[in-house]
Amino acid sequence: MAIAVPTDSEQSIVSELELGQNGHAHAQRFDQSGLCMASLDPMLTVQQANEEFFRRFGDSSADVCGRNFRDLVHPSVQQPLMRQFSRLVEGKRQRFASHVVAVGPEDSAFAGTLTAAAVSGDTPDVAAILVLMRSSDDSQDAGVVTHRKKILSEIDARILEGIAAGQSTIPLASRLYLSRQGVEYHVTGLLRKLRVPNRAALVSRAYSMGVLNVGTWPPKVVEDFVK
Repeated sequence: MAIAVPTDSEQSIVSELELGQNGHAHAQRFDQSGLCMASLDPMLTVQQANEEFFRRFGDSSADVCGRNFRDLVHPSVQQPLMRQFSRLVEGKRQRFASHVVAVGPEDSAFAGTLTAAAVSGDTPDVAAILVLMRSSDDSQDAGVVTHRKKILSEIDARILEGIAAGQSTIPLASRLYLSRQGVEYHVTGLLRKLRVPNRAALVSRAYSMGVLNVGTWPPKVVEDFVK
């Protein structure tokens, strides 16, 4: 996966805001097209955001403010993203940039690059976390499956995890108490369901759709998508 790098304008915004006492008073100043901005408290609750952030995640501040940022991102990226935020809150780092898949109104999904920075107040403790996300309309609904679509059976999920871990048919059959033909039957169904020609493409497609957790080994299907 490519390393996400914030743009010069994002670096400038974050640097300016880090000089202040907190991020709450600044969110409305940077309503740049395509750039979502929000101020979170140390518990990752959205305190304030700009109009582009509201547009992406809800119609008004009432729809967004007070929600936890974890709930605004796709389940497949929640774990690694929360680890990054934990390091910010604990003071182990000052900022990070990461690729993220977010979930907007009515389960619309879009991808972007997230930059987050810790801001201290009068004490060394973190007072707020500034979040900037660069996205574009081109990323809207780019094949990402949202959490309400339960597309896999339990056995399909376990077979997909095994394939992603590099297991062949016979070890999979033994581990799941299936015949070799039974495994092949389910694999064929997965290829058809995800519209791919082979197992390698199946794994790649599953990651791109957010069906497999990012940053987890051995591979694990996001349970939200299992029937």
